[in-house]
Amino acid sequence: MAHRSVTRIWHTLGHADAVHGLHYLLMHGVFALWDGGETALRLPSVLAVATASAGVALIGRGLAGPRAGVLAGLVFPLIPTVQRYAQEGRSYALVCALITWGTWLLLTAVGRRGRLRWGAYAAFMLTACLLHELAVVTLFAHGATVFRSGLPHPVIRAWGIAAGCVTVGLLPLAAFSVTQSEQVDWIGFPDLGQTTRFVVAALLGLLCARTLGRTPPRRTPPDRTPADTRDPADSYDPADTRAPADTRAPADTRAPVELRTLALSLLILPTVLLVLLTPLRPLYVDRYVLSYTIGLALLIGVALDRIQRDTGRSRALRGAVYLTAAGAALAALFPVGAYLRTPQSRQNDADAVARAVREAARPGDGVLFMPARRRVWTLARPEAFRGLSDLALERSPVASDTLHGTEFTPGRIRARVLAAHRIVAVHDLAGQPLEEDEREVAKRETLRTGFEECGSRTVTQARITVYARPGSC
Repeated sequence: MAHRSVTRIWHTLGHADAVHGLHYLLMHGVFALWDGGETALRLPSVLAVATASAGVALIGRGLAGPRAGVLAGLVFPLIPTVQRYAQEGRSYALVCALITWGTWLLLTAVGRRGRLRWGAYAAFMLTACLLHELAVVTLFAHGATVFRSGLPHPVIRAWGIAAGCVTVGLLPLAAFSVTQSEQVDWIGFPDLGQTTRFVVAALLGLLCARTLGRTPPRRTPPDRTPADTRDPADSYDPADTRAPADTRAPADTRAPVELRTLALSLLILPTVLLVLLTPLRPLYVDRYVLSYTIGLALLIGVALDRIQRDTGRSRALRGAVYLTAAGAALAALFPVGAYLRTPQSRQNDADAVARAVREAARPGDGVLFMPARRRVWTLARPEAFRGLSDLALERSPVASDTLHGTEFTPGRIRARVLAAHRIVAVHDLAGQPLEEDEREVAKRETLRTGFEECGSRTVTQARITVYARPGSC
């Protein structure tokens, strides 16, 4: 998609993937600057996680102190889910980074009010939503934080206006993407793996929150003087990391937002909202709410800081805390992190599929993709399919401005299949639901009645099967 022209991308978005349009256009710009292949494709995600880590550290530092911020920033990239999407050439790490800095801007706007800060917050959140529209559920987490923090009415009103601007800006994309809703028909009820990961993360976050008690108040920056009569909330700025000049500041100089409130809202609320929508429309996939890791990292970082301070007088306990934290970090990298860096950690391996087809096929063989959307496995490595005839393909994905290309009528597909002597079929594993589209039925029935299966091979979630005329295997 990123290698297509802007005009082609625009026309394709009219048929499919409108929700990913901004990411396709962004990557088109990246490849225009440097066509670095898969490295260029994945580099934005790597940089996004790096900047998100810095943002998490600043949020933690602003709400709980320097050491807590550093610990939270170090924990964030160690979370396995974050590691996974730091490697993938998709939009989810970018969305998470934008939400991280949007959250930091929210805290800045709450503490140092001003239209510019609220405008920047709205711009970051709108960009995140345009990259993936389900990022809008994070607004509910921000809203819960604002309302639960007992902030003044002008602050609540300012947040409401900013959130309204984000919603209005997202409406055109949301309205148009409804016309392509069949693309998420594959999403079902949350599976056991997704449910387990969320429950474990939520329980860990709640445990950390319980160990915190109430986070100590953050003192106002040193530019306040006794003669300064501004509202203390107006003076708080999470971007100001200077040490307080006077630790005897009154209690009302605390940060207007408590870290525990913000972190638990980010960790739990977006996921719960998507899960509650499941009976109406299943939409929950953990990567759609990757920003929950921001809250988890903040809670773990501040909990580690609190435990270290509480055990500061005991070398044995302090050593145990350090060893436990180091062991958890190593476990996140080895073996979990190492496994995430193997092809086996992904559902599909397009390189392996291309190699398997090349090994099974002979020059002049036909190839069938069942269903047609499996043709995407060829697009990254087209050279592996040269010399093969795609029997069902009428117009290529680029020529048809689609993701998978357009196929001939069922009758034409049947005739072309019967004219072939040997065919390599690339299809789903046995047991997967069969599509009842007339073209797919024609492929299956023609192979069943006119050919015999010579051999089959499974590659990740793909099955490569060779068919030939009866007696010709």
